[in-house]
Amino acid sequence: MNNRFILVGLGATLGLSLASLSSQAQDYKKIHAEAIVADTHNDVLINVMEGLNLNDDLRGKTHSDLARFKEGGVDVQVFSVWSDETGSFKYAMQQIDSLEAIVKRNPDKMVLVTNYKEVMQAVKQGKMAAMIGVEGGHMIENDLKKLEQMRKRGAIYLTLTWNNSTPWATSAMAETSGKLNEADKGLSDLGKQIVRRMNKLGMLVDLSHVGEKTFWDVMAITKKPVLVSHSDVYALNPVFRNLKDEQIKAVAKNGGVIQLNFFSDFLDPNFRKRINDFQRAHKSESDSLETTGWTKEKVMDYMAEAYPAEVEQIRPPLSVLIDHIDYIVKLVGVDYVGLGSDFDGITSAPQQLDGVDTFPLITKELVARGYSESDIKKILGGNFLRVLKANAS
Repeated sequence: MNNRFILVGLGATLGLSLASLSSQAQDYKKIHAEAIVADTHNDVLINVMEGLNLNDDLRGKTHSDLARFKEGGVDVQVFSVWSDETGSFKYAMQQIDSLEAIVKRNPDKMVLVTNYKEVMQAVKQGKMAAMIGVEGGHMIENDLKKLEQMRKRGAIYLTLTWNNSTPWATSAMAETSGKLNEADKGLSDLGKQIVRRMNKLGMLVDLSHVGEKTFWDVMAITKKPVLVSHSDVYALNPVFRNLKDEQIKAVAKNGGVIQLNFFSDFLDPNFRKRINDFQRAHKSESDSLETTGWTKEKVMDYMAEAYPAEVEQIRPPLSVLIDHIDYIVKLVGVDYVGLGSDFDGITSAPQQLDGVDTFPLITKELVARGYSESDIKKILGGNFLRVLKANAS
């Protein structure tokens, strides 16, 4: 979680080519407009808590605002209720309050929904279905009653851990740190109780951020399809937050869905190297600025503004995200992948994906890769809606 942007004859043949391109453009726009587009993870509520108004034009400040959600054709947005390891149940409730206030101010644009039936009603009314996802099990404070309260407030999922572990579940970061004994990994008895209670409540168990042992412990006991709200493919980029092939196969066997994260560092194994190369190339200048008292964040912002062309080339191409979609589709089929952008919780997304208004470009790329209209609609939102419906209590 990070809310700052960074280093973010011939005539006839030509005529046919242009006609084909024009037809393809119309096709992707039509498909996108007809699809129910669902994004299962957006962190913009943190910006709202810091004073920003989603009714304003927030280009250059955030990835998201209400006008851009509409422009991007986003029909279903799960707003993340997030905090770092210091966060509390009270803070989570405050974030839910803030989302409710936004919805109340914009009844013509959006409605707060808690289940599949309500999503479909909102879509029929032409409004964005706003949903709540709680990112970090520490915010239930080891209390099943607080879990139930979150569900009553409308939370459709709980991400069992953030980067920090809880006393009842270990995170991917902790499990890969080399500091835990094998016996200390995974779900405790309380963790198993929490998963079972979530199944009964119709609350999706979100396995983004959890460690492998926690993942497999959940898969052994869950009675409902799981959600992986914002993660990517380990085989394409071996970082601790991504899913290995056997995990992807297990999610498919369970009937769950993996919603892909747009973070450049999770998508592209060469992204970090390009950042390091940029920093080395401008080290003397950045060091000089820091000696004047500038913070590292201020220096980063300055460098991004001073060298925009170089910074743009640090970002991977949009095709890298589509590669992760392709990988899952080829491994387990098209029914188990979707989109969980992590917009406003990431520091860099692929080129062209500058905000929630750019979702149609993903549809354009899927059309270009040869995906059928029905498969594209599954990826854009249909697969998530299937899992949401299957979790109904």
